[in-house]
Amino acid sequence: MSSSQKKQIDQVLDQVNSVILGKEEQVQMIFATWLSGGHVLLEDLPGTGKTVLSKCFAKVCNLSFGRVQFTPDLLPNDIIGTTIYEQESQKFYFRKGAIFSDFFLADEINRATPRTQAALLEAMGERQVTVENRTTKLSDSFFVMATQNPIEQHGTFPLPEAQLDRFTIKISLGGLSKDLEMKMIKNQLKQHPIDKLKAIINEDDLLGLKESVLNVKIDDALVEYILTIAKSTREHPLLKHGLSARGSLIFSKLAKAYAFVKGRDFVVASDIYEISLPVMNHRVILTEDALFEGRDMTSILSEILKSIRAPKT
Repeated sequence: MSSSQKKQIDQVLDQVNSVILGKEEQVQMIFATWLSGGHVLLEDLPGTGKTVLSKCFAKVCNLSFGRVQFTPDLLPNDIIGTTIYEQESQKFYFRKGAIFSDFFLADEINRATPRTQAALLEAMGERQVTVENRTTKLSDSFFVMATQNPIEQHGTFPLPEAQLDRFTIKISLGGLSKDLEMKMIKNQLKQHPIDKLKAIINEDDLLGLKESVLNVKIDDALVEYILTIAKSTREHPLLKHGLSARGSLIFSKLAKAYAFVKGRDFVVASDIYEISLPVMNHRVILTEDALFEGRDMTSILSEILKSIRAPKT
């Protein structure tokens, strides 16, 4: 990592953290996910700053921002675009949807039907969109941040496993302490602090950072650590499905990006431990016995992590 790249990362994080108060760890993890080529799912109640967070990242990175509010009557073409016939030229042309942006916010994704949710699968997995046998590439910096309300809320549709697997991490911002909530209110009474944000990097800078992530070193012992965690989830009696091989690969890629965002060109065991729950909590499935016993995903995964000795690297 060059000194200029470290400065860029620090400035991006500082700018976002000046608006999103008290969420430094989540902001780091989201930026690392973007640099790893992945996507983020934020699950929170309304009013916790999810939409503001996405706008902050898009503005600070000086990239195009697309947003779609997901609703039950939303159609796939409302997201990816549609073919239109132009009377004057007597030709058909493709009108691009909001997904043709660098930073795409799928707001309240689980309020749309599974059919509409599935419109994102190709875009997130292959960075392309196919409409009527015509395939169009998306931006190299394409990134999806989706928000969802807790599934027990009225009017929500649980995301299918194939859709969940496209997200690198699933995290929550959570609430603010009383002091930080007071500071947030004071900051926004006259002017929203997002208006003061400055563009720190551009698309070329971002792609340069993503390229540098590839050169971050991860020791074989740490890859073995990830594989041991994955194997333990597959063999746990209270988990119906454990972490897949693709999940292990995503785990490794994010570990490299997370170390990079923290200012290192090598991964340490603590990097893997810190990202473990966000990487796994939406990829593994509880058994009926676990549900009957009232067990939750976090406690089971935490037990697995504590039972495995991390390598000393």
